[in-house]
Amino acid sequence: MAAKSFDMIVIGAGPGGYVAAIRGAQLGLKVAVVEREHLGGICLNWGCIPTKALLRSSEVFHLMERAKDFGLSADKIGYDLDAVVKRSRGVAKQLSGGVGHLLKKNKVTVIMGEATVPAKGKVTVKTDKGSEDLTAKNIILATGARARELPGLEADGDLVWTYKHALNPPRMPKKLLVIGSGAIGIEFASFYNTLGADTTVVEVMDRVLPVEDAEISAFAKKQFVKQGMKIMEKAMVKQLDRGKGKVTAHIEKGGKIEKIDFDSVISAVGIVGNVEGLGLEALGVTVDRTHVVTDEFCRTGVDGLYAIGDIAGAPWLAHKASHEGVMVAELIAGKHAHPVKPESIAGCTYCHPQVASVGYSEAKAKELGYDIKVGRFPFIGNGKAIALGEPEGMVKTVFDAKTGELLGAHMVGAEVTELIQGYVVGRQLETTEEDLMHTVFPHPTLSEMMHESVLDAYDRAIHF
Repeated sequence: MAAKSFDMIVIGAGPGGYVAAIRGAQLGLKVAVVEREHLGGICLNWGCIPTKALLRSSEVFHLMERAKDFGLSADKIGYDLDAVVKRSRGVAKQLSGGVGHLLKKNKVTVIMGEATVPAKGKVTVKTDKGSEDLTAKNIILATGARARELPGLEADGDLVWTYKHALNPPRMPKKLLVIGSGAIGIEFASFYNTLGADTTVVEVMDRVLPVEDAEISAFAKKQFVKQGMKIMEKAMVKQLDRGKGKVTAHIEKGGKIEKIDFDSVISAVGIVGNVEGLGLEALGVTVDRTHVVTDEFCRTGVDGLYAIGDIAGAPWLAHKASHEGVMVAELIAGKHAHPVKPESIAGCTYCHPQVASVGYSEAKAKELGYDIKVGRFPFIGNGKAIALGEPEGMVKTVFDAKTGELLGAHMVGAEVTELIQGYVVGRQLETTEEDLMHTVFPHPTLSEMMHESVLDAYDRAIHF
C-alpha cells in the first residue's frame, strides 16, 4: 500500500505537538499528528491540568477551615478523596476531548499508534490495525517526557508512587514522604499536607524549589513549615525498605542515616525524555542525557527533523512546548519565525503559597556580571492581600542598574501565577524601570505590589 503523504507530521499530541499541528494546518499545510496514548499528552491528562484541579479542592478545603477568620461558620468540614479525584479526572477528560475537536476542526489527520522514523522524511505507525507508512518533508518530534526513576526507589503504585499514582491514589496517606522539592514534588506535598497528611519533603539540594530565587525559596519554606510540613534539605533517600503497609526510608543527611517509616512515598526526582524506539540514533540525531539537542529554532541537524517541548530539554514547561510548536510550524510554512527565549518564559508552582518567576534570579544576575538594583514589596503592605486574608507573600524585582532593564521578577504568595504575566509582557516589550513606574496599576489589586516592588528598587516605594 502506498505511503500517505503530508507536508508535516507531528509525533506526539501534547501541548507542543497538538499546537504545532493546529498552527501548521492554519497556515495551509497538510498535517498529520501521531499519538500513542492521550490527546493533550501528559500535561493535560496527567500533569498540569488535573493537578490544578486537585489543588483547587485543597485550597477550598483550606478556606473552609478558616471560615471563622472571615466571619463565617462551617460545621463538620471534611472531604471525599474519591470525589476530589473524580472531579480532577473529569476536568482532564473534558479538555482532552476539546483537543480532539480542535484537531478535527482544523482538518488535522489524527493517527493513534506508536511511531518510528525509519528514514528521513518517513514515519511508520504501529496501530491496532497493523502498520501504516507516512511521508513528509518535515517531521516534528514532540514525544514529551516521563518520570525519572532512581534505582531502589522505583514506583510500585501501592507504597511508592509517581505523579500518575499520586493523581489517582489508592488511599489518603497518613504519613507521606515526598522525594524532591521541584514543582511536581512540592505541589503534591502541598495538596496532601493541606488535606491532613503528615508530610515530609526530602531535597538533595540546599533548599526547596532550588530553581527559584534563594530569597523566594526561603520564604516559601517558612510557610510550608508553618503549615506543618517537615523539610529536609541537603538530604538524600538512599534506600526504601517495603513492608506490609509501610515503607522504611533510609535518609542520609550530614553523613548520618536516619530510618523513618511512612505509609506512602511520592518520587518526584525529575523527568527523562521519551527518545527510545524512534530510530533517532540511526538518523544521526544527537541525544544528550535523554534529550534531543537542537538549535534555537528546534532543528535537530537532520534536514526536515525538529524536536520541541520536553524532549528538547529545559525548561520543561507546557507553555514553552506550545510556543516552540507554533514557531516550528511557522518556520516550515516559510513565515518569519521568532525563537523562544528560555529566560523570558515564566515558571509557576501552584503550591500554597504559590510561587512564580521569570528571568534571572538575583544570584544569576550577579553571576552574569550585571550591576543590579533589587526591589521588594511584601503582601502585608497591600490592601487587597489583607482583605483576601492572604498577607503572607512577597514580590521581588531585579533590574540592570545601568540600563533599567527588567532582568528578573520573583513572587511568592496568593495568585502570583496569574500576576507574573505582567512582568513577562514587560520583558517581551523590553520594558525599563521608567516604563513600569509610569504605568498606572488599578486599586485595590494584588498587582499594585508589582508596581511598588519596582519603585522600591529605586528607593521610591510608597506603601512600605
